[in-house]
Amino acid sequence: MSQCPSSCLELSTTVFLTRLWGFPVSQVLDPLVYGDYPHEMQNCTGLELPRFSAREKELLRSTSLDFIGINHYSTFYVRDCIYSACSYGCNRPIQGFLETTAERDGTPIGQPTGKARFFVVPRGMENVIDYVKQRYNNMIMFVTENGFASPIRENEQMEDLLQDLNRVKYHKVYLSALASAVRNGANVHGYFVWSLMDNFEWADGYDSRFGLYYVDQASLERSPKLSARWFNNFLTNYSASHSNKEEFRKNSVGKRDNVSLITSISKAKEVEAS
Repeated sequence: MSQCPSSCLELSTTVFLTRLWGFPVSQVLDPLVYGDYPHEMQNCTGLELPRFSAREKELLRSTSLDFIGINHYSTFYVRDCIYSACSYGCNRPIQGFLETTAERDGTPIGQPTGKARFFVVPRGMENVIDYVKQRYNNMIMFVTENGFASPIRENEQMEDLLQDLNRVKYHKVYLSALASAVRNGANVHGYFVWSLMDNFEWADGYDSRFGLYYVDQASLERSPKLSARWFNNFLTNYSASHSNKEEFRKNSVGKRDNVSLITSISKAKEVEAS
């Protein structure tokens, strides 16, 4: 258990949640929007935080943002290190005395993906959009990254990689959560899939495959996966002629639902505009 200043010892669940959101999200956005670090950080870390001068605060507040971009992939459970034992290094003021974990009682928070720390938890999309909406006066938002890394399997063939049904399901449930946030008034103007094609993923190299297009690393040939065809139909609301309509209907994973999702987003925007 960590030693924490008395100003940090909150028993209220509501206050704990504001601290939870304040560190990963508001520590970046609050200075840009309001000219200073969030109160949740100031109350927990006090003088350890850098201080903005009056001139710097005014400069930040006078410079308006065009939009807020949100990269969202997964959701975690959070342990409060003030009242619970946490892993070494997690009970620090700069982290809000919080530790994230993907399991509770040995059960993962959601379906695993190809990234060890990413799980399929679509409710997190609606939660983070709603938080940003409430805290930043419903400023224009774009989901700038959201994607699914296919689990790595030995001796997997190209045809297996092209039939990425789990990626289709991932984007469907996350877009559904996003549509729910929009219907509740969130000022979301766009959504970007990560990524268009399999690419170099930092420390993971080419092992993590997020793409809608498969890339042959030897020839660099690009082949559309099932998710690329699904996403194209989702965006265009276009029903093409197929020789095997039953197979296409199966692979499209509930096309009728996708049409309803597009309609719901459009109608939510119309209501907001009126």
